[in-house]
Amino acid sequence: MDKFKKILKEYLPYVIIIILVLVIKSNITSLIKVNGRSMNNTLKDGDIMVLDIIGYRTSTLKRFDIVVIDNGKDYLIKRVIALPNEEIEYKDNKLYINGKLVKDNYSKGITKDFKTKVGKNSYFVLGDNREDSLDSRYYGAFNKKKILGKTSFIVFPFNRFGNKK
Repeated sequence: MDKFKKILKEYLPYVIIIILVLVIKSNITSLIKVNGRSMNNTLKDGDIMVLDIIGYRTSTLKRFDIVVIDNGKDYLIKRVIALPNEEIEYKDNKLYINGKLVKDNYSKGITKDFKTKVGKNSYFVLGDNREDSLDSRYYGAFNKKKILGKTSFIVFPFNRFGNKK
């Protein structure tokens, strides 16, 4: 029994640390890897980012936030362009939300003309690299339940370390 207590006393801090890391990873933050060129020039293929899970659950999404979406097959990293119940239109490469011109500083390339209405509890997302992105123009708007969290902080590679909006 003394041997068991000694082992328990020695290893208990490590067990607690492992449990805390698992809880943090699954409920607060996680790491996500950018896969592809759809978010160029803001994000690059291979960037490793911090995914904020709990912050997303406690605050509302804003236009131009970068989010991670579970589309069933893989994870998509895209930018929120239109919020629930908004009408989005791109005409002549310009963004209109509910008929009003909105400056889009993140768009790279030409966005072909389209117009659509976003449903309740859904978000319309686009990749910054508009000519090379499978996004809401392809999949449709994403329900809030499909959004895993927000991201904007690159941790690797180190030469790109920091906040990317």
